[in-house]
Amino acid sequence: MSFDFFAGKTALVTGAAFRIGRAIALTLAENKVNVIIHHIDEEKQGALETQKGCTQYGVKAWTVASDFSKAKNAEKLFIRLPKAVKKVDFLINSASTFNFSTIKDISLPDLEKSLTVNAIAPLLISRAFAAQTRTGVIVNILDTRISGYDLKHTAYQLSKNMLSDLTCMMAREFAPRIRVNGVAPGNILPPPGKGEAYLDKQSSRNLLLRHGTVDDIAEAVLFLLSNRFITGEIIFVDGGQSLKEAY
Repeated sequence: MSFDFFAGKTALVTGAAFRIGRAIALTLAENKVNVIIHHIDEEKQGALETQKGCTQYGVKAWTVASDFSKAKNAEKLFIRLPKAVKKVDFLINSASTFNFSTIKDISLPDLEKSLTVNAIAPLLISRAFAAQTRTGVIVNILDTRISGYDLKHTAYQLSKNMLSDLTCMMAREFAPRIRVNGVAPGNILPPPGKGEAYLDKQSSRNLLLRHGTVDDIAEAVLFLLSNRFITGEIIFVDGGQSLKEAY
């Protein structure tokens, strides 16, 4: 897809201060898309660095802070966008929270936070997005875990499963004006506190026996934004992990 398709359009990327969200924001900017970089207050410096990286490609970039652990903040996000933003063409729901929890020890507050940040917030933001545009594209960032059951991250697993279902439901609800798809990353980045050795160890779980990169995820997002005849689909960018573990 040429730059002409993307040039002049505007994308809102949630959780774009670091990690996968940042990579997506930078890839969009490289393809001449203006970018709104969402972040939480504690990640302001990271968001400013993402903004600087985006503007180096000659596009406009803004930052907006909002804590999605409170659903009302997600619901009002579009109201708080910079006044210079007239319309958002692409929405990438990348913001998420990830923590350890099992069926035995999961607390109600932890479950509520995971569900709110990882699923309810994307729903509310997507609904607001659909209300402000005639046409557009939504891409939800999921996780290869949705193909199985991760008993060590119960709250996270449940929230991503919910977002997976919402992806298909919103594709039906918003059609034909808005396309909605998902990307399910596998072994891409280590959890906070882990390093390269963690990724190498996890690589044996997929068919390609290596880990991917944030650019692999960003390129999948770019593909789903540009292909005008795909909706309601989830692309697993996991080196075949979901396929290997299914059998």
